[in-house]
Amino acid sequence: MTRRRPKLGRRPWWPALLIAGAGLAAWINVPLPIRPFDGSADRVRALPALDGFHAGQRVLVLSPHPDDETLCCAGMIQQARAAGAEVWITWVTAGDGFEFDAALTERVLRPRAQNMRDLGATRVLEARAAAQVLGVPRDHTVVLGYPDRGLARLTTSNVVRPYTAPRTDASAVYVAGALTPGAPYTGQALDADLNRVLDTVRPDVVLAPAPQDFHTDHHTLALLSIRLMAQRRQEDRLRFWIVHGGIEWPVPKGRHETLPLTIPPRGRTLAWERADLTPAEVARKRDAVAVYRTQTRVLGRFMEAFVRRNELLSPDAPDPDPAPEPAAP
Repeated sequence: MTRRRPKLGRRPWWPALLIAGAGLAAWINVPLPIRPFDGSADRVRALPALDGFHAGQRVLVLSPHPDDETLCCAGMIQQARAAGAEVWITWVTAGDGFEFDAALTERVLRPRAQNMRDLGATRVLEARAAAQVLGVPRDHTVVLGYPDRGLARLTTSNVVRPYTAPRTDASAVYVAGALTPGAPYTGQALDADLNRVLDTVRPDVVLAPAPQDFHTDHHTLALLSIRLMAQRRQEDRLRFWIVHGGIEWPVPKGRHETLPLTIPPRGRTLAWERADLTPAEVARKRDAVAVYRTQTRVLGRFMEAFVRRNELLSPDAPDPDPAPEPAAP
């Protein structure tokens, strides 16, 4: 009698993802030595000071995920409001793609689609609370709710055909209070929502991620911002920041509020300006970062490393790759 060989089932994917997430969190938070400074603090002091903001100015912060707006720009948001400018914040995704974060937040070993959506809902609540700490009123905040780690797909293969996010199993905006509930996960819908924000805010200044930012969502939003503002012939209103600037940046990890935020390795070719923060502005930024409990429990030392005595902004962030154009239907 011929024996049948047992069928080998697929190995579950989620343990590997959880292990990878834990490893990434550990690496990002590792307290690296101050060796990488190598005089970079002196280079920061030599940077030109940011011109600043003025009364009546309309400032829009484009944030790929809840927390990016605080890490990059919490001090500048405070300074803009103190100068009499109006500030709006738009979160493009709900940050619902981090399985290890969902496992801790939802207290489950294997996060399912609903757990990931619940994480996204929680992160949106944290974002609105952090904006309130920074003095940005609720009616000046906008959530778009497109897929975390999926923006690149929306600008390439899914400009017209809806993309299904593998972690949330969603193919349309599900976040409560989103600008366009039920909008399909397509590049066309994302373009329409971003243009709707720009039409409403009519910004004089747009603070956006730089194309050099390592994170795919950040890089993609940078190119989208450049294209949409160029279509309006307003690309000169863009100013750029970096959050994911290299595996060793910012250094050292953890809370070092009297140290400068140094130039990120991935942004060394950019022309940076320095926004110096007062101790009170640093303290309020620290409070806003602390609101993101879902993130600080995993990436606390990384996030605290942005609470420094300055922030960085570049007036020009050219990228060798052209901004993505919508694909033909």
